[in-house]
Amino acid sequence: MGSIDEIIRMKRLYLSDTNKKVMGLCGGIAEYAEVDTTVVRLIVLTIIIMCNVLPGILLYTVAAAITPRKGATN
Repeated sequence: MGSIDEIIRMKRLYLSDTNKKVMGLCGGIAEYAEVDTTVVRLIVLTIIIMCNVLPGILLYTVAAAITPRKGATN
């Protein structure tokens, strides 16, 4: 078992390159949480609808913009 720093670095949220429909955010969240992508997409869609669509889409876009792609340099 490694140090706490190694454990924290092992699991990070990335945009998915393989499981994406729009920007890969839902796929990345599903991979991070180890759940089905469809469940994440339905939750995100529900949040977008409950936020009167435009703010939800803006939130999704900002979240996708600040989430790194796997393999991208920091």
